[in-house]
Amino acid sequence: MEKILLKDIDKVNLNNINVYAESGGYETLKKVLNMNPETIIEEIKKSKLVGRGGAAFPTGLKWEFVRKEKDAPKFLICNADEGEPGTFKDRILLRNNPHLLLEAMLIAGYAIGANKGIIYIRGEYFAEIEKLKRAIEEAKIKGYLAKDILGANFSYGIEIHCGAGAYVCGEETSLLESLEGARGCSREKPPFPTHSGFMGKPTLINNVETLCNVPAILKNGGDWYSKIGSPNSPGTKLFCLCGHINKPGVYELPMGITLGELIEKYGGGVKGEFKAALPGGVSSSLLTDLDVQLDYKNVTNAGSMLGSGSIIVINKETSVVSAMENCLEFFTHESCGLCVPCREGTKRAKEMLTRIASGKGQKKDLDALLELSEVMPDTARCGLGQAAMNAASSAIKLFKEEFQNLRNNSV
Repeated sequence: MEKILLKDIDKVNLNNINVYAESGGYETLKKVLNMNPETIIEEIKKSKLVGRGGAAFPTGLKWEFVRKEKDAPKFLICNADEGEPGTFKDRILLRNNPHLLLEAMLIAGYAIGANKGIIYIRGEYFAEIEKLKRAIEEAKIKGYLAKDILGANFSYGIEIHCGAGAYVCGEETSLLESLEGARGCSREKPPFPTHSGFMGKPTLINNVETLCNVPAILKNGGDWYSKIGSPNSPGTKLFCLCGHINKPGVYELPMGITLGELIEKYGGGVKGEFKAALPGGVSSSLLTDLDVQLDYKNVTNAGSMLGSGSIIVINKETSVVSAMENCLEFFTHESCGLCVPCREGTKRAKEMLTRIASGKGQKKDLDALLELSEVMPDTARCGLGQAAMNAASSAIKLFKEEFQNLRNNSV
């Protein structure tokens, strides 16, 4: 399978604009500036590309929503706040091929009618931030970020905004609050950002991986892309493989590959014996079936979610109770505290899991944890609280005996 996103990733100095140009960089931009914006969006829709940040919303449809808005100015925001534990794919692209992202943002900006792009990046990505800054300056010198780019009636600029390391700011409305200088807490929806986003204006928000697919799609056509991988979710996916695995790393593979094939063929197998895996980071539910196809529909049908593609492998030597305690510690720390279900729910869940892990749990703790897993998805304000109990509730259902055997079956 020919790679799309990681095609030239090992090329020395690919982050230099001249090296990027030698690999065909910015040629697609030159092509699309002679196209009608609506035609560009139709190609993205034909590709059936969906958001790679976790929500899996159809990308072309989101672009169309913003394009049709009459209000101005319009904004494009690249969500580079890669905060899901076990996810480290976007930083590979940002560090090694920043011009791919810049070209994609220029194309997207032209398609939706925006003249300004903002990269909201995780503040801890120091090397990636510097690479992006240099890439932006190079693009300005070459005339790609300027007025009347390449003689077309299109002007565009890109700036970088560094987040403060809040996981919740990966959620698009919390990101907008942070970007506007407020505390990073979610907004009520509707209105959706496509209608009223940054500074109340129509705003397109896509993550790094989603955008970086755009130049290849418009170079080769939407039909070409739609035939790659799974018909449910076409294209390739950057899978972050980590945990108890012999060859952890980022693997670009067609959507629809099975969990078992990813682990055995590409990850070199499990360190020890396979127990379970989180297919979408700590926000997802545990999977024990290695035959599950890794696309958004099939993973959802299996009772979990693919999310950003963070595959965390757990072996049989690991206490699932301790692992879930660790997950809830993360969510407790990262909750913005705005809504009660998340603020108190994550805290209480963490306390109960700690009690169970120490051998002092009771049956009512398990009942309460399962009740929380039903209540929080319906009552929490944003995705953090809605997904916080996914891993723990699935662990209780799949490995209940581990919870029960911690203290003479008293749990």
